[in-house]
Amino acid sequence: MKELRQLDKYLYKYKTYLLIGVVITIVARIFLLYTPRYVKRIFDIIDKYNNESNADIQIVQGELLEAILYIIGAAVIAGILTFFMRQTIINVSRYIEYDLKNEVFDHYQKLSLNFYKKNRTGDLLNRITEDVTRVRMYFGPAIMYSINTITLFVISLAYMFNEAPTLTLYTIVPLPILSIAIYKLSKEIHKRSTVVQEFLSNLSSYSQETFSGISVIKAYGIEPQTSEGFDELSTESKKKQIHLASVQALFFPMMILLIGVSNLLVIYIGGTQYVSGKIESIGTIAEFIIYVNMLTWPVATVGWVTSIVQQAEASQKRINEFLNIEPEIRNTVTTPSEIKGNISFENVFFTYDDTNIEALKGISFTLSSGETLAILGKTGSGKSTILDLIGRLYDIDKGKILIDGTPIKQLNLDDLRNSIGYVPQDAFLFSDTIKNNIKFGKEDATDEEVIEAAKKAHVHKNIVKFGQGYETILGERGITLSGGQKQRVSIARAIIKTPKILLFDDCLSAVDTETEEKILKNLYQVTSNKTTVIVSHRVSSVKNADKIIVLDNGKIIQEGTHETLINTDGYYKHLYIKQLSENTDKDL
Repeated sequence: MKELRQLDKYLYKYKTYLLIGVVITIVARIFLLYTPRYVKRIFDIIDKYNNESNADIQIVQGELLEAILYIIGAAVIAGILTFFMRQTIINVSRYIEYDLKNEVFDHYQKLSLNFYKKNRTGDLLNRITEDVTRVRMYFGPAIMYSINTITLFVISLAYMFNEAPTLTLYTIVPLPILSIAIYKLSKEIHKRSTVVQEFLSNLSSYSQETFSGISVIKAYGIEPQTSEGFDELSTESKKKQIHLASVQALFFPMMILLIGVSNLLVIYIGGTQYVSGKIESIGTIAEFIIYVNMLTWPVATVGWVTSIVQQAEASQKRINEFLNIEPEIRNTVTTPSEIKGNISFENVFFTYDDTNIEALKGISFTLSSGETLAILGKTGSGKSTILDLIGRLYDIDKGKILIDGTPIKQLNLDDLRNSIGYVPQDAFLFSDTIKNNIKFGKEDATDEEVIEAAKKAHVHKNIVKFGQGYETILGERGITLSGGQKQRVSIARAIIKTPKILLFDDCLSAVDTETEEKILKNLYQVTSNKTTVIVSHRVSSVKNADKIIVLDNGKIIQEGTHETLINTDGYYKHLYIKQLSENTDKDL
């Protein structure tokens, strides 16, 4: 139960609803327990009628009808109260499920990129769905049936001891045996439930990766191999589920056996005591049989609830593993930060935790507000890392990053990121309309602003050709669009935000040179008063930048303007000549 203690805050939050539910549950069970008492009364009336030869049949019928009406009335009231019991306790479990899912989701968003590099998407989804659902069962059915069971046992046993103490003791003899068996089985269920949840995560991860990469799988024609891999995981998961179910299946047969033994003991011991005169009424035996059978479901729920609690604890342990992870990037500043766009790197070093690759080694540069910096270099030279550090997606190892002269950690993180428009190398679009994907950068943008941003990104003409225009629903990750169209929609999303800082990470790699020229012409107008950092492999994309730096293996090997660099022997000049030659060949 240690893992579930983290959820006590929700029990406190909804304590009023839970207390009302507990009261209703207790009252409902009290009314339900009127049935065996009036059944005993019916037997007593019949016994009295048989022993009196001159009994008035109409009086007997009236007494029987009265007892029956009491039974019906008590059952109706108990049924109504049971409905309200479920409306309180079960609803509370749904409220808690809602809160817990939001807590997990919010925490996921706070965690750093390193976390997502180390954990699979399928596992994250499984913890926020399957695991939370199992925890919800603990707050709903487990609590409700536990209260129900305790109430029935306490009141039933009180009545039974009052009627026939010896017979009651014989009746409840099997119950301790059941409790011990449940304790033993629960430990095994806890262990096997943990394994089952881990395999469900594996299945979710495999499925998510398969569907995300379905185009590659089809292109390579490896559907049979993929299906075989899924089948192996499914088979193993099935074995673990059956392994768990084999233990859970012991509860009900054991319950039926022990309840049957209790009934036999009631009939035999009760019959013997009635014949010997220790029990005055034959109705007591009937009453006890009903009590025993009424306790059948509570006894069954002891095992079921125990199983739910064990599974909930296993699931909450998995949830807690992530909830207890402290975000590496934290916003420690509560006061607003005004961002103007001056950026300074001073001898910055940075190493990726997941790979131990030192991406940047002593990088230094200064960029004034409104200036454009271009970054070139080979793949893996550290270009994208600089953009990630400006947005503080990671914290550096050594050196300083200053925004407007203030260390980046001393800025309000929300204000910093809200002042940045970022176009990633791998354009990510959501399964929504094109309009909403562009408005993602500015949710309150008007249709006119959306169209203007699309025109500046040179994608408006493509969008209007779709059947639904800007209302066209994109497939997952924007699969409906071509690579170049996705990049341009992503550019529109960044510039509609009108940020102070614009970061372009090789965002024109999927467009032709003619389209690139048109987009760059528009971007120069957009970025004229904004601090802009452009990462590219093309000299044509960066030649008009105020400053250009060339990276190699995490170090700056060249810096200057386009004119300076093409007149200096080095990487930039060689790249310029090579690309100029390639473009000339294409023109020919």
